[in-house]
Amino acid sequence: MLLIKNAEIYQPNYIGKKDILIAGEIIIAIKDEIKISMLKNLNVELLDAKGRKIIPGLIDAHVHIAGAGGEGGPASRTPEIQLSQMLCGGVTSLVGCLGTDGITRSPVSVLMKVKALRAEGVSAWMYTGSYQVPTPTITGDVAKDLSIIDEIIGIGEIALSDHRSSCPTVDELIKLVAHARVGGMLGGKAGIANIHMGDAKNPFQPIIEAVKKSELGFKQFLPTHCNRNDYIFEDAKKYGKEGYIDLTASSYPYFPQYEIKPSKAIVELLNAGVPLEHITMTSDAIGSLPDFDKDGKLIKLEMGLPKSIFDEIVDAMIKEKLPLEKAIKILTSNVADILKLGNKGRIMELKDADLVILDDDYTINSVIARGKIMVKDHIHLAKGTFEK
Repeated sequence: MLLIKNAEIYQPNYIGKKDILIAGEIIIAIKDEIKISMLKNLNVELLDAKGRKIIPGLIDAHVHIAGAGGEGGPASRTPEIQLSQMLCGGVTSLVGCLGTDGITRSPVSVLMKVKALRAEGVSAWMYTGSYQVPTPTITGDVAKDLSIIDEIIGIGEIALSDHRSSCPTVDELIKLVAHARVGGMLGGKAGIANIHMGDAKNPFQPIIEAVKKSELGFKQFLPTHCNRNDYIFEDAKKYGKEGYIDLTASSYPYFPQYEIKPSKAIVELLNAGVPLEHITMTSDAIGSLPDFDKDGKLIKLEMGLPKSIFDEIVDAMIKEKLPLEKAIKILTSNVADILKLGNKGRIMELKDADLVILDDDYTINSVIARGKIMVKDHIHLAKGTFEK
């Protein structure tokens, strides 16, 4: 058991200074005071938060956990994610995916990395598929993947409006997303379609046409990279009133001439009337961040990290004056609700014990994942299997 005392708790909503009692992987009590003397016959570890702020563990719902890239040839393939790369950004849950390369990479490798991360003590899921349509699967069928494989919660990232996509027709998109929705229903999953948004003009148009032409709703889609340039972001201000908008954090430092800074984008979306609950932010970590010239030649290649989402949320609070309880919803409860991760995203009794303890300057002091202290007083106590 673990007893955390004197914590300023943001559920994400602020509920004041409380004590938190954790048994195994679950929060079993949140009280004004829990006396350790009442637990003297039990094996209890004490962690004094000393008035620090505690927020839910962050959920990064778009990470290339098994590696990605390849646009610049074999040497440009990125490596698998390491556990410490998650923890240093306060990420305790993630969703893995393939990307451009659904040809030499397979959803099977993503699934095995999900299993590895779970074995190392964090929470992980995945999307089946990749940029391509028809999209690669594990069982040969998107709906079957969703319905029978526990770790699979949706499809993606399916590429639209991008020169690297397979240019699916609206009818192909409808069939794919509708099939995923049924698979999600059968498996008790979100069955959502994570959509890679490219640089083409009117990038949301295929989704809008698919919704008009079918029984699908906007909330069956989760379009990402919606801050990748100024014109997609302007469209996102309109689209986001009906559907979800996912911002990408890791690419901004490398492409500030194109990208809208995520912390600023959050506030602009809210000012445009987009509901807070429609906004999420992901890192696109471990994915390659390519830049092509006007002739389609690769001229630059970078790689993002999970910590980017935490850094942008801090900037949203400090630079954009967004209140903490609003800012962290974008990385916690919003994601949990959209992806139907019912035990994640909130600090509440009977929820999973995923917590991040913050110092006064918003640096990460400690990280608890599934009830286990992984980082304490800035020191990593847990590392991946092959990390030194």
